[in-house]
Amino acid sequence: VQLQACGGGVVQAGGSLRLSCVASAPTFNNKAVGWFRQAPGKEREFVATLSGTGGTYYPDSVMGRFTISRDDAKNTVYLQMNSLKPEDTAVYYCAARGRYSGSNLYTRAHLYDYWGQGTQVTVSS
Repeated sequence: VQLQACGGGVVQAGGSLRLSCVASAPTFNNKAVGWFRQAPGKEREFVATLSGTGGTYYPDSVMGRFTISRDDAKNTVYLQMNSLKPEDTAVYYCAARGRYSGSNLYTRAHLYDYWGQGTQVTVSS
């Protein structure tokens, strides 16, 4: 299974972007998915997760600004990012669990089985 992330770009502070993550096969159906990001010189950071039953969880840094969703018919997971800040600048990665895990929410990278290649988001001040 391959994940392809896209939708990154350069945007001014306060702007919006929507990232997409497309799977090569029906991968996301009823499975937990997530988004992470990594800025230069920093560790990979959890951004959002969506459980197999539709629950979501976000860290305080993006709560109220970012929204994760998915369209199983299109094998696609989205990350809508609003009110972007310069500190949101990073490479964003999508990830998916390989097996059904119910309503569990996963914030740790090592718990995901599949990863996209990353898409760059740059927010200018």
